[in-house]
Amino acid sequence: MSYRLSESAMSVDPSSPLHYSAHQKLNVHPSPGSDEFNGNDSNVRPFPGSPGSDECDGDSAGIGLSHPQVNSGIRKKLDAMNKLQNTGVQVDIDLPQIAVIGSQSAGKSSLIESISGITLPRAIGTCTRCPTECRLSRSDAPWQCVVSLHFITDPNGLPLGQARNEQFGDTIYDKAKVEERIRRAQHAILNPSKPTKSFLEEDEDDIRPQLTFSTNCVTLQISGPDVADLSFCDLPGLIASVSGSEGSHDNSIALVESLVTAYIKKPSCIIILTVACETDFENQGAHRLAKRHDPDGKRTIGVLTKPDRIPLGEESSWLPFIRNEKEPLENNWFCVKQPSSNDLKSKITWAQARQMETDFFSTAPWSDLEEIYRKYLGTGNLVERLSNMLSDLISMRMPQIQDELERSIVHTRELLSRLPPAPSSDPRSGILTLLHKFAQDLGQQIEGVPNSIDDSDVGLIQAIRPQQEKFRRAIRATAPNFRPFERNARVGKHLPNAEFLRAEEGNECDGEASDSEGEVGTTASPFSFAAANKATKVKTPPPSGNKIYIDEVLERAHGARTRELPGHYPFVVQKTFIESIVKEWHAPSTVLCRTVHSTTSDHVKKLIHKHFGQFGQGYLEQRVRAIAQQHINECLERAEERIKWLQRLEDVPFSLNTHYLSDYKSKFLAHYRGARAKYMQNDLAKYIEQYKATTSQPTQQPFVPAPAPAPSPTPSPFPKTFKSAFAPAPATPAFPTSAAFAPVLGTTQPNFLAPQIHTGFTKVLGGLAEIGMTGVKPEDLQKLLPPDRMEPALVIMADVRAYFQVAYKRFADNIPLAIDFELVRGVERDLLPELYTHLGINGPNGDAICKDLAQESRKTAERRLDLHKKLERLESARLELFIVAV
Repeated sequence: MSYRLSESAMSVDPSSPLHYSAHQKLNVHPSPGSDEFNGNDSNVRPFPGSPGSDECDGDSAGIGLSHPQVNSGIRKKLDAMNKLQNTGVQVDIDLPQIAVIGSQSAGKSSLIESISGITLPRAIGTCTRCPTECRLSRSDAPWQCVVSLHFITDPNGLPLGQARNEQFGDTIYDKAKVEERIRRAQHAILNPSKPTKSFLEEDEDDIRPQLTFSTNCVTLQISGPDVADLSFCDLPGLIASVSGSEGSHDNSIALVESLVTAYIKKPSCIIILTVACETDFENQGAHRLAKRHDPDGKRTIGVLTKPDRIPLGEESSWLPFIRNEKEPLENNWFCVKQPSSNDLKSKITWAQARQMETDFFSTAPWSDLEEIYRKYLGTGNLVERLSNMLSDLISMRMPQIQDELERSIVHTRELLSRLPPAPSSDPRSGILTLLHKFAQDLGQQIEGVPNSIDDSDVGLIQAIRPQQEKFRRAIRATAPNFRPFERNARVGKHLPNAEFLRAEEGNECDGEASDSEGEVGTTASPFSFAAANKATKVKTPPPSGNKIYIDEVLERAHGARTRELPGHYPFVVQKTFIESIVKEWHAPSTVLCRTVHSTTSDHVKKLIHKHFGQFGQGYLEQRVRAIAQQHINECLERAEERIKWLQRLEDVPFSLNTHYLSDYKSKFLAHYRGARAKYMQNDLAKYIEQYKATTSQPTQQPFVPAPAPAPSPTPSPFPKTFKSAFAPAPATPAFPTSAAFAPVLGTTQPNFLAPQIHTGFTKVLGGLAEIGMTGVKPEDLQKLLPPDRMEPALVIMADVRAYFQVAYKRFADNIPLAIDFELVRGVERDLLPELYTHLGINGPNGDAICKDLAQESRKTAERRLDLHKKLERLESARLELFIVAV
């Protein structure tokens, strides 16, 4: 049994003597099982003067918690809790409760009658098979009782999504008919597969229960002028075994225990533990259950019942409980003595019953207890303690209830806002609005929107940009990896980075340099020599490590010559190199297109789910998604066709960007020549570098020869070319060779130039100036050397490398532009008309189609209804609290 103040949880508060806080209205939940309740005293009538009796004498205006003097201090608090429970908010907020538990025949029923001031319905057998909730409310109208069936599980025992209440029979105005109606209602609960109405008329002797126990319950709503504002739930008493007639199922024991546990496990529940003195304490399982859920005994009150049945001489074994020496509890143990069956048959009054209890505890050994412990004897003392605990509990919980209501209202409204909008009365208009908002949002994504602050939502353009950059790098990586060295003489030679490329491309040009030729680790070129051999019909061995060496280029050039004059080579050599490079661009282009297609599809799917995911039963989202995907696939096909067209354009080398082409050619030619000259004319190049270094130092004064006689104003007869200007030069070289200065150079520092060589450079440059050839730089002196036989190959390499630099930039722009136009921006074009056409919402059956599309799922509809009902209960409870506060 349990007295329920309501169903709202009590928070633990260490400062409270109960260590929890109070919630709402007092609900009394008795757990039957006593001998009186099980039918041993089915002929016993209520006490005269009790709220449920036919006679109410003048000495009993109220009993227990309904007594006006005892209850005056907490009446307003109880009324406030009762009003909250009347709103039904106990379904959503756990209100405080007092539960009376005990084993069968522990005297729970009699205790509940004394505390609550009401007489419980009495019946045989089935009373203990299912819970019976009694909701009592004071009213000026005549007494009445409404019996209902409360189902929380289906006939198979599975939980229902929402509890179901069904009124069982008409309203009862005669108290004598209540017992039979309850008994029949419990038959209906225990036979869930049969129609409930059949049990109103069926002969009870012919009824055989399908279940031994049930979690579904019978609900009594009783009101009248002499009814206290209380509620209680009659729970099956704890049992230790099940007889064969009861089914011999151990599951029945577990089910009864779970029913009791459902109440006492809540931290807001005050547990009244009833223990019959006629049975050994260790054999009563209720104590074990209470200790499991309240191990410290902070919210448990022990009550010893039936002290008159203690065997003679064994009273001393129970007195330590009263002194709180045995199984101590924070709120102590009490002992009560209720009227016997004979006393009840004599129709004694409540006042007489209490006097008999006082007389009993005035005898030994109870009268021998110290005065400090005598306050734990008698129902009156128990009621007083219970009243104080209730008052403190409610006072503690009232502010918390207010806060819980506010939080629950806010949370419920938030849950409602997350649901999709309720179906519109004009589904066509609603669907058209959704489609236009989707198209508008898609257009903004394609135009470009900034990322969210935490980058959790990356825009479409931002997601595509890294893929475009990856594509550009892949095209740049196809640059021909030319080496201005012979393949057989490549070891130990190094091609430095082109500084002009580093200035505009950064580290992307590092792949074309090498630390030392012939060593592992240099970047390989994707150039296909097999394709080039096939195009030029010249069989040459593949280059080492996919690098293209200068002798291989020259060999290819010689193999391509037909009728050209000596020293001339056909353009087909450059063309085959370029064609092989361009073929390497196809794969990255296809990868970029497919990747952008996948990214675009994912973003469109997310947008579709955002706008249509919660509309109807999801059918509209599926249709829009299928139509949009088909449209995106068509855009992909157009983009792939455009890419193939752009790739075919690159089959023929062409560029009107002659300025950049010629500029790159001259720079690459100088780059290759310089790297080659460094090893072909090693000493001369080194002398030139040393001479430039010495003349550029600010602290070193350059050597200045003696001024020569002023030149004649007559123009020089020599042409201004190195070859003709130095034609009459003697066979002796203009400056010493490296062999002449080997002993000197062996001891020089890297930037130290021997005086003889420095003087020679100065004389040569000065002599050229005297004959009118001004502006000649030291590095120009290398042109005096014989021409390099690999010069044609150097020109071819510079041509191909310069054209790649121009063409790859053009291609790296055109492909992403084509994909963006045909695929990304193409998705937005004509998508809305496609949706209108394929959805059919503008056709002759548009209204019917829109109605089907807008139909809300049953799950969402039920969820919306439940939340609206919950919000209504919470707001009603908040209003009641506001009225009480005012």
